[in-house]
Amino acid sequence: MDISSGDIFPFVFKRIVRDDLGEFSLDGNMLSVLMELDGTRNLGEIAEKTGQSMGAMRKLISRLLDLKLIEPVDGAVSMLDDDFFAYLHGQLSLAIGPIAEVLIEDAVSDLGHQLAQFPSHRAAELVDLLARVIQREEKMGTFKQNMVNKIREKGY
Repeated sequence: MDISSGDIFPFVFKRIVRDDLGEFSLDGNMLSVLMELDGTRNLGEIAEKTGQSMGAMRKLISRLLDLKLIEPVDGAVSMLDDDFFAYLHGQLSLAIGPIAEVLIEDAVSDLGHQLAQFPSHRAAELVDLLARVIQREEKMGTFKQNMVNKIREKGY
């Protein structure tokens, strides 16, 4: 797993129980982060609780991975589903017309993701980015409100 770049906020890790613990030293920050990695909370939540910046978290997690003290939890990051994207496309099409699909693909790419792998915690950011291209104020407001309702409905 490469955590050297990109958004690490949604990643979830858990501690590994090892029988062959070698000698290594952990500073206070590393130990406090290690104790919080329970396999259920994402790195953003842990960074907030421990008072670490995401840059510091990146370094700490990298070191803990190198020491084989933690492992990623598979499937812990929820992604936007096809239903959400279909609704997004429909709502944006109502506001700006047939170019909606291209704008959605571009916005997803601009945020550093692919349609099939777009993290759900960034749904509001995607909606905000797309709303900026809607020229008419009333259509922008309707689009945003409908999408906020969908995000709530989906639990994103």
